Amino acid sequence: MTEDIKHGLAQNWKQFTLLVVVNAFVGGMVGLERAVLPVLAETEFGIASKLAILSFIASFGLAKALSNLMAGRWADKYGRKKVLMLGWLLGIPVPLLIMWAPSWAWIVAANVLLGMNQGLAWSSTVVMKIDLVGPKQRGLAMGLNESAGYVAVSLAALASGYLAATYAIRPHVFLVGLALAILGTLLSLIFVRETKRFAELEASNHPQAAGPQKATFKQIFWLTSWKDETLFSVSQAGLVNNMNDGMVWGLFPIYFAAFGYSLSEIGLLASLYPAVWGLGQLATGAMSDRIGRKPMIVSGMLIQSAGILVALLNTSFIGLAASMILLGAGTAFVYPTLLAAIGDVADPTWRATSIGVYRLWRDGGYVVGALLAGLVSDAFGVEYAIGAVALLTAMSGGVSYVKMVETRVRV
Repeated sequence: MTEDIKHGLAQNWKQFTLLVVVNAFVGGMVGLERAVLPVLAETEFGIASKLAILSFIASFGLAKALSNLMAGRWADKYGRKKVLMLGWLLGIPVPLLIMWAPSWAWIVAANVLLGMNQGLAWSSTVVMKIDLVGPKQRGLAMGLNESAGYVAVSLAALASGYLAATYAIRPHVFLVGLALAILGTLLSLIFVRETKRFAELEASNHPQAAGPQKATFKQIFWLTSWKDETLFSVSQAGLVNNMNDGMVWGLFPIYFAAFGYSLSEIGLLASLYPAVWGLGQLATGAMSDRIGRKPMIVSGMLIQSAGILVALLNTSFIGLAASMILLGAGTAFVYPTLLAAIGDVADPTWRATSIGVYRLWRDGGYVVGALLAGLVSDAFGVEYAIGAVALLTAMSGGVSYVKMVETRVRV
């Protein structure tokens, strides 16, 4: 029955708000690691190799990428809420493993579970919000979703730096993570409702779709990854975006520490990037509904590249803070817009699967970024790794400019 279903943010504000809160808990889980784990690797486990340190990001990225892929397909097949609940159940052991870890291998293993938690839980909240609002407010919906998640990442990074400097990295920082996982699980179990019927209603009157309305997994995978030039542009931009995010997550805390900054100062710098990223999306998601997806994506990638280069040219706190702010602004332009573009193009009957394929490539960027940054850093130095990632980010913006067709649906 679909007669009681209406698309729109105003019509579904209670469930939408609840999903925003749930996604904030998801973001907080990963934010706790952003300022402290690379430092923990050097100080408590005595790891010198940058590639070895970045192994936790590679394990996280690979697990998250594959989980994203499965989350989309499972959401179409079994429903969104079941995927969300599975994601939370996999997240609960993560802070416990990190608190009790006797070796770095435990941290790497914990981040496999964290990647699965993020892939399943975040993907399902993305799909559910797109279901609820329909095509008219898709950019705004993704802006609100990603804003909540990354503001939570920022606040968690700031809190983790403070707790680590005031008390210790373990167990204090990750007791917060345990509380987030438990609360997120309970909220999702008790209050979140299934949204698949909203997608079924939209599918009956969808104005634009890439490929057939009924498509196999293989067809959807190749359309999103390569065959459709616009979906390819979106996927490669997502991959490079998270490639540079993985580099920032793994190398910048070490880079800042080399200039003599304290854990609390590193935590503040690490929090600026996702704070601007998160808050900026409150405006940029809606902007893409008005001015289109392509200009937001191309300019966002170029701004990110500029932000990374600024970090290479500065050692002052103000200069590094400016770098993080620029990087956050560029990412805010790109992140909700890429998801909105997928929603514009893919048919609602297989949209969740297409989002899963996109998020496979996007979060595969963490693996690429960790390997690239680690290998280049060990061979030539951290500065060369940062410069290489800045160049690749600018090139990705160029690919989107050449290949992408505007996707915004006028309703």
